[in-house]
Amino acid sequence: MREIFSRFSLSEPEPKGELHHLNVYTLVVAVALSAQATDKGVNKATKSLFSIVDSPKKMLDLGEDGLVEHIKTIGLYKTKARNIMKMAKILVEDFDGDVPNSRAALQSLPGVGRKTANVVLNMWWHQPAQAVDTHIFRVGNRAGIAPGKTVDHVERAIEDNVPADFQLHAHHWLILHGRYICVARKPKCRACIINDLCQFEEKTQ
Repeated sequence: MREIFSRFSLSEPEPKGELHHLNVYTLVVAVALSAQATDKGVNKATKSLFSIVDSPKKMLDLGEDGLVEHIKTIGLYKTKARNIMKMAKILVEDFDGDVPNSRAALQSLPGVGRKTANVVLNMWWHQPAQAVDTHIFRVGNRAGIAPGKTVDHVERAIEDNVPADFQLHAHHWLILHGRYICVARKPKCRACIINDLCQFEEKTQ
């Protein structure tokens, strides 16, 4: 396990998330929008949105209809718009417009589940939180890094299996590896830097 993450670290010492954001509030909004959508699609939609909205108060000023106009290219945009407006109202009324930095408080916000909370804790507050998406779930199970039948199992397995000094960046190394190398249909095993350490039996040639 240490060798696997040493190789990831050497290849990309400071991995970064690919969702565009200006501050912690726009990060929460971007991550909430990214559920069942691609980062690329979210970034395209939020480019104009974040040029005028960078706080919960400005989101309330924009209004739900205005938000919908910006995000209607994203899947489930109506539900997401409702949740983002409710979230903005709660942040203004209960948190003085500030995004809380605890998982429990983040998860109390509409549209923010455990995965979204973990992404924000990891990317903004640099906590070793592990947000398991489809890419991480696939890589964790395929490679034997963090096997589990549910996302919660995989999250715990990452926390248990990955050496402590690699925990902070583990989320981004695994998601980027799953997005570009260990892809779903035809994994690029020949280009994989952990090929010889991976437990996946059906490696491509």
